[in-house]
Amino acid sequence: MERNMQLRFQNRSAASVQASAEASADAPGAQQEAARSLRALVVLEHLARAQHPPTLAQLAQRLDMPKTTLMRLLAAMQRAGFVAATPTEHGFVPGPQATSLALSTLRASAFTRACRAVLAQLAGTLGETCNLTAPDGDRVIYMERVETTEPLRLFFAVGSHVPMHCTASGKLFLASMNRLERGRVLARLPLTRNTPRTLTDPMQLEEELERLAARGIGIDNEEFVRGMSAVAVPVKDAEDRVVAAVACHAPTARVMLDDLLRAVPVLQRAAQSLHDVLAQHRPGG
Repeated sequence: MERNMQLRFQNRSAASVQASAEASADAPGAQQEAARSLRALVVLEHLARAQHPPTLAQLAQRLDMPKTTLMRLLAAMQRAGFVAATPTEHGFVPGPQATSLALSTLRASAFTRACRAVLAQLAGTLGETCNLTAPDGDRVIYMERVETTEPLRLFFAVGSHVPMHCTASGKLFLASMNRLERGRVLARLPLTRNTPRTLTDPMQLEEELERLAARGIGIDNEEFVRGMSAVAVPVKDAEDRVVAAVACHAPTARVMLDDLLRAVPVLQRAAQSLHDVLAQHRPGG
């Protein structure tokens, strides 16, 4: 009996040693995987904050990461849709999966609820659809919106994208860039003609953007959708950078562009409220 107990004890001890050895063998792999995940998050955060798409060399320098390691990481993130490359500049921007994840997080957050409250009040005052938009690569994304109660309206779902060159928000974002950055963006944008009023000549568009930069607003005079006009004003962060826009659009059968322009002070007050919301919900704020 004593011998049987010793055998059972030895078997349990051997099993414990084997389990410990397996756990020890797995630990480095788990640690490496965790380290890769953290590096991926650091890369995403840097891309999200970048003013223009950084190249591989710039990323490697700024993140103090070997180029070969970073190249493998970026390739994996591209395959997963979290990073996208800009072919004309050889730079990188957050991909569609990163945008989708950020949007889902924002939609469930106190930040989005506060934004929606501001937009709801604005839409109630103006009687037209009001949007919160942001630049997403070379396009504009609808982050939040409150629809008008009027039956005649233009509908875009939250998370949908629209062009930069012919929308009020997009032209505002372009106008807020310095000339060098704006020139790079315009060089890679397809200046598609959506209506007879769409500006597709780069020189004419540049002149329009200079005028809008001086006014601090964005205007869509039936350039994206015929019979629809819009005005946008900037939402700035604590560093005075344009990070989003508040826009109002309406059918010209009901509201003329001049009417929307007269509403700019109301839009600007809403933008200031959203600036305050950003300040309250910033990391570490």
